[in-house]
Amino acid sequence: MSKPSWTERLFGGFKKTSERLTENLAEAVTKAKLDDATLDDVEDALIMSDLGPSAAARIRERLREKRFGLEISAEELKQAVADEIAAILRPVAKPLEITAFPRPQVLLVIGVNGSGKTTTIAKLAHLFVEDDYNVMLAAGDTFRAAAIGQLQTWADRVGVPLVRGPEGGDPASIVFDAVKKGTEIGTDVLIVDTAGRLQNKRELMDELSKIRKVLGRLNPEAPHDVVLVLDATNGQNALSQIDVFKEVAGVTGLVMTKLDGTARGGVLVQAAELYGLPIHAIGVGEKIDDLRPFDPDLVARVIAGVA
Repeated sequence: MSKPSWTERLFGGFKKTSERLTENLAEAVTKAKLDDATLDDVEDALIMSDLGPSAAARIRERLREKRFGLEISAEELKQAVADEIAAILRPVAKPLEITAFPRPQVLLVIGVNGSGKTTTIAKLAHLFVEDDYNVMLAAGDTFRAAAIGQLQTWADRVGVPLVRGPEGGDPASIVFDAVKKGTEIGTDVLIVDTAGRLQNKRELMDELSKIRKVLGRLNPEAPHDVVLVLDATNGQNALSQIDVFKEVAGVTGLVMTKLDGTARGGVLVQAAELYGLPIHAIGVGEKIDDLRPFDPDLVARVIAGVA
């Protein structure tokens, strides 16, 4: 039996989200023509599907401009919604590109514990290895022995080196060692795991600023990327994490995981509309190749249920 394609996996992953939106939209289209009452229902359907009030209002307005007073079927409405979702997503679809000189390009990966941060690091490493880059990992989350062990297992599986220290050690010194080693051996990409504690924002901010200071001494451009990993199953809470981590860590881009376990995939659209931060990649499973660069047109079609 052949392995499902990425498109098939995406459709499977977003199944709950697209079914929810499709049902809500089907209820909205009860008349042949697109009038104000129908547009109100469409806007409500989009909000109920977690696309958020701002994106829903924007899509409603665009539909009004283009289709008001015209006959529209349920399928045509789904296609029209897919087109408008794609228009919101396209400006933020930016794959991670390795352009730093001198090397290595340093990616700080942040996110709350349980967001899929460690496995996302491994999947990003796998993507870069597939593109023939030399990759190194650094175990900067020293407060959880499980995190270091898990990262070591993934590093072995992907076939990349891991720089690690003792449990409870100083993350900044591990990052320092990793950058030095990476520079010496000609590593292209250094991906750094960081602690996921949000209970004490000040402590986390201090730790990240210490890492930044150490990086700055070795390479003034580093970190080149600060990537926040979000768990889509958290819905609105995932969005509130963007606010917190933007404040404490200067987030430069997002990766959204666990889109296969939720009907809340619409939060991806909400994140794009509200924050405008680059979305680098999305994940729909636990396997090593279940994370891929973000394709806005494909994702828009999948969310709206357009085959």
